[in-house]
Amino acid sequence: MKKHGILNSHIAKVLADLGHTDFIVIADAGLPIPDHVPKIDLALTVGVPGFKETLAAVADDLVIEKVTAAQEVQTQNEPIFDYMEAMFSDTQIEWVTHEAFKTLTKQAKAVIRTGEASPYANCILHAGVFF
Repeated sequence: MKKHGILNSHIAKVLADLGHTDFIVIADAGLPIPDHVPKIDLALTVGVPGFKETLAAVADDLVIEKVTAAQEVQTQNEPIFDYMEAMFSDTQIEWVTHEAFKTLTKQAKAVIRTGEASPYANCILHAGVFF
């Protein structure tokens, strides 16, 4: 049994399989997930697990080169926007429209669905390298 990091075997495998510039999505409960993209569904009940705790756990286990998020979060969900700005203060955040964000999800290696029930609480994590 693993002692540190992500214990969820599906998430651990996806992270281990990522190459440079591959990406995954951390999603709220309402984001549509393309049929061909693997979904790792963590949602238990409304709000559980939340976006913040899921993002923090994944970000702790992944080299992140860039983050992409919907620009609508800036005005429609300030707590999540503030959290992402603080968490990724040393990482480039690319802001795109929500429609463009949904289009990008079609190329994701996986979508991790949380129980988050607040608007635009989604982000794309682009894998970097540790060397």
